[in-house]
Amino acid sequence: MASVAFALATSTAFAGAGHDGGHGGGHAAMMGQSGNPAKADRVIEVSMTEMAFEPSNIQAMEGETITFVVSNDGEFVHEFNLGTERMWQGHIDEMKKMMETGMMTVDEVNHDKMMQAGMMHDDANSVLLEPGQTAKVTWTFGKKTEMGFACNVPGHRESGMVGDITFVKRVLPSS
Repeated sequence: MASVAFALATSTAFAGAGHDGGHGGGHAAMMGQSGNPAKADRVIEVSMTEMAFEPSNIQAMEGETITFVVSNDGEFVHEFNLGTERMWQGHIDEMKKMMETGMMTVDEVNHDKMMQAGMMHDDANSVLLEPGQTAKVTWTFGKKTEMGFACNVPGHRESGMVGDITFVKRVLPSS
Protein backbone atom coordinates (compact mmCIF):
# COMPACT_ATOMS: atom_id res chain seq x y z
CA MET A 1 0.00 0.00 0.00
CA ALA A 2 2.84 2.43 0.80
CA SER A 3 4.28 1.88 -2.67
CA VAL A 4 0.93 2.84 -4.19
CA ALA A 5 0.93 6.06 -2.15
CA PHE A 6 4.48 6.79 -3.26
CA ALA A 7 3.56 6.19 -6.89
CA LEU A 8 0.59 8.51 -6.54
CA ALA A 9 2.69 11.21 -4.93
CA THR A 10 5.46 11.12 -7.49
CA SER A 11 3.25 11.07 -10.58
CA THR A 12 4.40 13.47 -13.26
CA ALA A 13 0.94 14.07 -14.66
CA PHE A 14 0.00 17.66 -13.88
CA ALA A 15 -2.70 18.27 -11.38
CA GLY A 16 -6.13 18.84 -12.81
CA ALA A 17 -5.14 18.70 -16.45
CA GLY A 18 -8.18 19.46 -18.54
CA HIS A 19 -10.49 20.64 -15.77
CA ASP A 20 -10.69 23.30 -13.10
CA GLY A 21 -11.59 20.94 -10.31
CA GLY A 22 -9.93 20.61 -6.94
CA HIS A 23 -6.37 20.03 -7.97
CA GLY A 24 -5.20 22.27 -10.76
CA GLY A 25 -7.01 23.49 -13.81
CA GLY A 26 -6.85 27.21 -14.59
CA HIS A 27 -4.56 28.02 -11.66
CA ALA A 28 -1.76 25.77 -12.87
CA ALA A 29 0.43 28.40 -14.51
CA MET A 30 0.45 30.65 -11.45
CA MET A 31 0.99 27.88 -8.90
CA GLY A 32 3.79 26.08 -10.70
CA GLN A 33 4.25 22.50 -11.79
CA SER A 34 5.46 19.07 -10.81
CA GLY A 35 9.16 19.25 -9.97
CA ASN A 36 12.11 16.94 -10.48
CA PRO A 37 13.09 15.41 -7.10
CA ALA A 38 16.73 15.20 -8.22
CA LYS A 39 16.76 18.98 -8.70
CA ALA A 40 14.98 19.97 -5.49
CA ASP A 41 16.40 23.06 -3.80
CA ARG A 42 15.38 21.70 -0.42
CA VAL A 43 13.29 19.13 1.42
CA ILE A 44 10.57 19.99 3.93
CA GLU A 45 9.03 17.38 6.21
CA VAL A 46 5.30 17.85 6.80
CA SER A 47 3.37 15.96 9.48
CA MET A 48 -0.40 15.58 9.24
CA THR A 49 -2.36 14.90 12.41
CA GLU A 50 -5.99 15.35 13.27
CA MET A 51 -6.96 18.68 11.74
CA ALA A 52 -3.42 20.10 11.70
CA PHE A 53 -0.27 20.36 9.60
CA GLU A 54 3.19 20.82 11.10
CA PRO A 55 4.57 23.15 9.93
CA SER A 56 1.44 25.16 9.18
CA ASN A 57 3.29 27.88 7.25
CA ILE A 58 5.93 27.27 4.60
CA GLN A 59 8.05 29.88 2.88
CA ALA A 60 8.78 29.44 -0.84
CA MET A 61 10.47 31.46 -3.55
CA GLU A 62 9.33 31.88 -7.15
CA GLY A 63 10.90 29.11 -9.23
CA GLU A 64 12.02 27.13 -6.18
CA THR A 65 11.64 23.34 -6.24
CA ILE A 66 10.70 21.79 -2.91
CA THR A 67 10.26 18.12 -2.11
CA PHE A 68 7.66 17.73 0.62
CA VAL A 69 8.04 14.51 2.62
CA VAL A 70 4.51 14.13 3.92
CA SER A 71 3.69 11.78 6.80
CA ASN A 72 0.25 10.94 8.08
CA ASP A 73 0.89 10.79 11.82
CA GLY A 74 -2.82 10.87 12.63
CA GLU A 75 -5.51 8.23 13.02
CA PHE A 76 -7.53 9.20 9.92
CA VAL A 77 -6.96 9.45 6.17
CA HIS A 78 -5.51 12.86 5.32
CA GLU A 79 -4.56 14.72 2.16
CA PHE A 80 -1.74 17.16 1.47
CA ASN A 81 -2.93 19.30 -1.44
CA LEU A 82 -1.12 22.37 -2.76
CA GLY A 83 -3.74 24.71 -4.15
CA THR A 84 -6.06 27.66 -3.74
CA GLU A 85 -9.37 28.16 -1.97
CA ARG A 86 -11.14 28.11 -5.35
CA MET A 87 -9.53 24.79 -6.27
CA TRP A 88 -10.39 23.23 -2.92
CA GLN A 89 -14.02 24.41 -3.22
CA GLY A 90 -14.17 22.79 -6.66
CA HIS A 91 -12.93 19.51 -5.20
CA ILE A 92 -15.57 19.13 -2.45
CA ASP A 93 -18.05 17.05 -4.46
CA GLU A 94 -15.37 14.62 -5.70
CA MET A 95 -14.09 13.99 -2.18
CA LYS A 96 -17.63 13.53 -0.82
CA LYS A 97 -18.35 11.02 -3.60
CA MET A 98 -15.18 9.12 -2.68
CA MET A 99 -16.43 8.81 0.92
CA GLU A 100 -20.02 7.98 -0.03
CA THR A 101 -19.03 5.21 -2.46
CA GLY A 102 -16.41 3.57 -0.24
CA MET A 103 -13.37 4.69 -2.25
CA MET A 104 -12.14 5.95 1.10
CA THR A 105 -13.25 5.62 4.68
CA VAL A 106 -12.08 7.55 7.70
CA ASP A 107 -8.95 5.38 7.94
CA GLU A 108 -8.50 3.59 4.58
CA VAL A 109 -8.14 4.36 0.88
CA ASN A 110 -9.52 1.76 -1.53
CA HIS A 111 -7.30 2.21 -4.58
CA ASP A 112 -9.11 -0.52 -6.55
CA LYS A 113 -12.46 1.28 -6.24
CA MET A 114 -10.82 4.59 -7.11
CA MET A 115 -9.27 3.07 -10.24
CA GLN A 116 -12.57 1.51 -11.32
CA ALA A 117 -14.29 4.88 -10.99
CA GLY A 118 -11.50 6.74 -12.82
CA MET A 119 -10.76 8.80 -9.71
CA MET A 120 -7.20 7.74 -8.95
CA HIS A 121 -6.32 10.91 -7.08
CA ASP A 122 -2.87 10.88 -8.70
CA ASP A 123 -2.32 14.61 -9.16
CA ALA A 124 1.24 15.90 -8.87
CA ASN A 125 0.32 18.54 -6.27
CA SER A 126 -1.42 16.16 -3.91
CA VAL A 127 -1.12 12.97 -1.91
CA LEU A 128 -3.84 11.07 -0.05
CA LEU A 129 -2.46 8.96 2.80
CA GLU A 130 -3.72 6.39 5.24
CA PRO A 131 -2.54 6.58 8.87
CA GLY A 132 1.15 5.69 9.12
CA GLN A 133 1.96 6.29 5.45
CA THR A 134 4.59 8.67 4.09
CA ALA A 135 4.96 9.94 0.52
CA LYS A 136 6.68 12.71 -1.41
CA VAL A 137 5.36 15.62 -3.45
CA THR A 138 7.95 17.59 -5.42
CA TRP A 139 6.78 20.96 -6.64
CA THR A 140 8.37 23.83 -8.58
CA PHE A 141 6.64 27.02 -7.53
CA GLY A 142 5.48 29.51 -10.16
CA LYS A 143 4.91 33.23 -9.76
CA LYS A 144 4.03 34.70 -6.38
CA THR A 145 0.37 33.91 -5.89
CA GLU A 146 -2.09 33.29 -3.10
CA MET A 147 -1.93 29.58 -2.38
CA GLY A 148 -1.50 27.12 0.44
CA PHE A 149 -2.01 23.49 1.33
CA ALA A 150 -5.06 21.75 2.73
CA CYS A 151 -6.66 18.43 3.56
CA ASN A 152 -9.75 18.02 1.39
CA VAL A 153 -11.11 14.94 3.19
CA PRO A 154 -14.71 15.97 3.97
CA GLY A 155 -14.83 18.09 7.12
CA HIS A 156 -11.07 18.39 7.59
CA ARG A 157 -10.38 21.67 5.78
CA GLU A 158 -13.55 23.09 7.27
CA SER A 159 -12.15 22.18 10.72
CA GLY A 160 -9.00 24.18 10.06
CA MET A 161 -6.67 21.67 8.38
CA VAL A 162 -5.11 24.31 6.15
CA GLY A 163 -1.58 25.69 5.84
CA ASP A 164 -0.14 28.81 4.23
CA ILE A 165 2.51 29.24 1.57
CA THR A 166 4.30 32.59 1.99
CA PHE A 167 6.39 33.77 -0.93
CA VAL A 168 9.70 35.39 -0.03
CA LYS A 169 12.33 37.04 -2.21
CA ARG A 170 15.56 35.25 -3.01
CA VAL A 171 18.40 36.22 -0.76
CA LEU A 172 21.72 36.60 -2.53
CA PRO A 173 24.74 35.26 -0.66
CA SER A 174 26.95 38.01 0.75
CA SER A 175 30.50 38.25 -0.63
